[in-house]
Amino acid sequence: MKTLLMAALAVVFMGGPALADHHEEMNHEMMEHEMPAMASGESMAVVGKAAPEFMLNDINGDHVMLSALKGKTVVLEWTNSQCPYVRKHYDSHNMQNLQKEATDDGVVWISINSGAEGKEGFVTPEEEKTLLEKEGAHPSYVLLDTKGTIGKLYGAKTTPHMFVINGEGTLVYAGAIDSDKSFKPEAIESSTNYVREALKSLKAGTAIEVSETAPYGCGVKY
Repeated sequence: MKTLLMAALAVVFMGGPALADHHEEMNHEMMEHEMPAMASGESMAVVGKAAPEFMLNDINGDHVMLSALKGKTVVLEWTNSQCPYVRKHYDSHNMQNLQKEATDDGVVWISINSGAEGKEGFVTPEEEKTLLEKEGAHPSYVLLDTKGTIGKLYGAKTTPHMFVINGEGTLVYAGAIDSDKSFKPEAIESSTNYVREALKSLKAGTAIEVSETAPYGCGVKY
């Protein structure tokens, strides 16, 4: 009996630091994201419902929390600079022009890279800053969601995958950036840009005609 008790105490004391480290890591994760629990692969982003809360520091160390942006229209753009479908919109400056139009109009534009370390498109904060300068991009914030927490919360499937959130915090558009699913830049001019149309409707106070579409592009590299 004494032997069993001593063995049990040894496990507790030996495991103490490891358990403490584990709990500290869990607490850090909760403080960093504070995401609702969900089943694997389940998206909590539903058009017409409140957009799921998220929080994460951007590449400049600024804290970004969705609920703190209430009152403003927010665009979420999932991106991966190595994806040809992303290149379609950046090499043509279509994405940068849309970003500038939106942010000049008071919209908060958040570009999100959910690529995991070691996967295609993964970048460090410094690499992302260099990339932004090279491409002349105009997002309000860039989040490196390397653990895929925000991406999975929103069910982000492709790059690009776009979401528009109104000032009340309701998700009002989710899907493709436009109506052309090719990766050819020349197709942009004749396509319908769903994000631009959604933003126009929000500004005018009219109903968004197309609020949900199937996204196209490269799969997000979780």
